[in-house]
Amino acid sequence: QVQPVESGGGLVQPGGSLRLSCAAPGFALNYYAIGWFRQAPGKERKAVSCINSSTGSTSYADSVRGRFTISRDNAKNTVYLQMNSLKPEDTAVYYCAVQKDCSDYIIPPGYWGQGTQVTVSS
Repeated sequence: QVQPVESGGGLVQPGGSLRLSCAAPGFALNYYAIGWFRQAPGKERKAVSCINSSTGSTSYADSVRGRFTISRDNAKNTVYLQMNSLKPEDTAVYYCAVQKDCSDYIIPPGYWGQGTQVTVSS
């Protein structure tokens, strides 16, 4: 198990920004793809963004493309999700997950973080 840890969530006004972090002390994240997912109340968990390990290629859901940016700092063993121009519909619990690659959605429970709440409201 990896047990990644998310941080950086909070309450922000529409149009504001937040940066989420995903870390895994003692586990080298740079060898794996890291995905960000979110789950709003009463809705299914959905993929938001992913960054591959070998190529560093990134992918985004249509709903966040152009507003969110995923990146990784291998020296800090951390993956970030920079979220700009936030909208109320971005409100959700955000999870990071360690994946074999960005097309792999079979993710064991121990490879998910506990989630961090993002609330976009005036």
